[in-house]
Amino acid sequence: MNQQAFVQIKPNQAKALMLAKHDLSSLVHNAIQLENINFTLPEVQTILDGITIGGSKLTDQVITANQGKAWNALFAMIKNDEFEVTADIACKLHGIAGLEEALEWGHFRTGGVLIAGTSYTPPKADLLPAAFEKMVDDMNQLDDIYDQAIHVFLTMARNQFFWDVNKRMGRFMMNGVLLQAGYPAINLPASRQLEFNQLMLDFYESNEQGPMNAFMRSCLDPRAIEIMQE
Repeated sequence: MNQQAFVQIKPNQAKALMLAKHDLSSLVHNAIQLENINFTLPEVQTILDGITIGGSKLTDQVITANQGKAWNALFAMIKNDEFEVTADIACKLHGIAGLEEALEWGHFRTGGVLIAGTSYTPPKADLLPAAFEKMVDDMNQLDDIYDQAIHVFLTMARNQFFWDVNKRMGRFMMNGVLLQAGYPAINLPASRQLEFNQLMLDFYESNEQGPMNAFMRSCLDPRAIEIMQE
């Protein structure tokens, strides 16, 4: 993605929200594929329509449906001007997205966690509220909206504020920042999972956001940018 494209984007909340809503099934499909839930796009669309699919795990269908519900909750927050990067909003969305999947949902974890494949250890539970506030303060020091949004995603993923559903929650909050400001959401393609996983492991170790920032920007749909520029 050419950096110049970002300069040309005209912020428009109604248009950005419309594009994200139209892309809902793809947003959910990519998210669950990244969690190794291999529903097809038509199957995801069917589940989001409230119809159960025979021959597949019910837990996978619940996870899929919960992602759609969390997106719709985020859309409502944006429309009603209620979205902010706060612990309360993050926990509210986690209470929907992590329902019946995480060990507990709707509040920060109360114990320690590990991240597979890395020697990095996330902060202890009692440090999480301060870590979230620092994330918000650091975000507010950044001038570029995509730098702000991606910083939120990466920091939430690295701090592991919840027992589970952390990367997805980081992306929900990242896209909340973008949509609230009138910029198109980032839909991370499952087809780039290997690249994503390797870059994330490198990021967990180094806490250097540059490579992941560039990767996330490259996931923006050029068609969405073109529509925003009209």
